[in-house]
Amino acid sequence: MTFRLTCPVCGKRDVYEFTYGGPERGPRPAEADPGSGSAAAVGSDPAVAAEAHFRWAQFRMNRPEPQEEWWHHGAGCGVWFSTWRDPATNREAPPGGAEAGGHEAGGRDSS
Repeated sequence: MTFRLTCPVCGKRDVYEFTYGGPERGPRPAEADPGSGSAAAVGSDPAVAAEAHFRWAQFRMNRPEPQEEWWHHGAGCGVWFSTWRDPATNREAPPGGAEAGGHEAGGRDSS
């Protein structure tokens, strides 16, 4: 199945020009500082900090609802950008994931 994404530099392009970078996962949790023996902002136990960082790096949710994702336009301008997309329909969604009313890219149409 093919779909189109809107590059912020080049405009609407076929998905085959892009590389999927994964869903936006938020800020990286603080890691334990092995030199000081303390864990910053996670707790006092370095094992807890290591577990939180491991879960952030390794576990990814694949939800059938709109999500913010990272994409790389490798066959075009080479820019990394984030966009909202509904994985169930492969249509771009407006920021926040609200329904776009069936229109790709929030109603924008460019050929």
